[in-house]
Amino acid sequence: MNTLLHILLWSSLAIVIYTYFGYGVITYLLVRAKQFFGKTEANKLSEKPFQPSVSLIIAAYNEADCIQAKIENSLSQQYPAEQLEIIVITDGSDDATPAIVSGFEPRVKLMHQPARMGKTAALNRAVAHASNEILIFSDANTMLNKDAVANIAKHYSNPKVGGVSGEKRIVSAIGVGAVAEEGLYWKYESFLKKLDSDLHTVVGAAGELFSVRKSLYEAVGNNIILDDFYISLGVCERGYLVKYEPTAYGEELPSQNVKEEEKRKIRIAAGGFQAMQIFASLMNPLRFGMLSFQYVSHRVLRWALCPFLLPVILLSNLLLVLLSPSLPIQLLLIAQVAFYSLAIAGGIFNRLNISYRILNVPYYFLFMNVAVYFGLKKFLQNNQSAVWERSARTKLSA
Repeated sequence: MNTLLHILLWSSLAIVIYTYFGYGVITYLLVRAKQFFGKTEANKLSEKPFQPSVSLIIAAYNEADCIQAKIENSLSQQYPAEQLEIIVITDGSDDATPAIVSGFEPRVKLMHQPARMGKTAALNRAVAHASNEILIFSDANTMLNKDAVANIAKHYSNPKVGGVSGEKRIVSAIGVGAVAEEGLYWKYESFLKKLDSDLHTVVGAAGELFSVRKSLYEAVGNNIILDDFYISLGVCERGYLVKYEPTAYGEELPSQNVKEEEKRKIRIAAGGFQAMQIFASLMNPLRFGMLSFQYVSHRVLRWALCPFLLPVILLSNLLLVLLSPSLPIQLLLIAQVAFYSLAIAGGIFNRLNISYRILNVPYYFLFMNVAVYFGLKKFLQNNQSAVWERSARTKLSA
């Protein structure tokens, strides 16, 4: 009994540590080794400016409060105007969004229909009408740096590159409590994506800013929850690389409150389980090699295993303290109790609109993992809607 509990405890703990920290360390070492031996993709980029014709596609559903700023931001891109097509698709919008977009025609192409078929259907329709081979997708509430399009486009000088992921940045805001840690999470996630890209390929792009070749775009089914993840993984499955470009970034505000962020996290988790079902073949290292290693380590373990190992670690640790106490076992339990106590306190303080980072970080970590349980439930019950819903965002800090 004790032996089994020890195996459960230490193996589960090792997997969690590997997923959140060990994978990053190993990938960093592999990248350094690759750079040492000169096997890097960086030198394959064209030294001359590579500026292919690009279609920037913006899906907007009832975004009247930000769509004008988004269009002005898009028009300010440091990229030849004659080579940049801007398409705004507003299917289902019943506010002023279509009217605002129409004011920018013909420089901006408006695509609108009254029926709300969902974001994937809107993207499929926009792609079918896009004039150029390089497609860049960006959310309506995401503001891009002026060189974003240029810094994405340059990667396509390499014919092996099928997609490019930009960097998602969360700007500071007021009154968001633990949701502010969304920014901290994305900083770490961006660090891992840069390592993934330098090693081989990014496994899953963020919908705020990502790009693919039109020839590699496959129509996304209306039941697909995470269109960005589905599209980018499909590019990888077909043998192309998805690179990460941190100098092309999109900034957006964090969720307005924990409830809004909870909806997002549950949706992402449900979509993650759906993607694992669709792309189950990517877990075969004999077929996909390095891609399989990256996909399992960075995505599958985080979604499908770690959230369910956390209670295993706590319960097996507690039983060992009761049955066979030792100093390491006792110290580990104290550390776990302290961590979860801080997380629970963080939840309580957030409901009181009081924010302390020492409480917010453990609370956000626990919150993300608990959301996976609800995401799995929605996936199994097949009741996670794929129709796009805009998330309420906070206001900028002064």
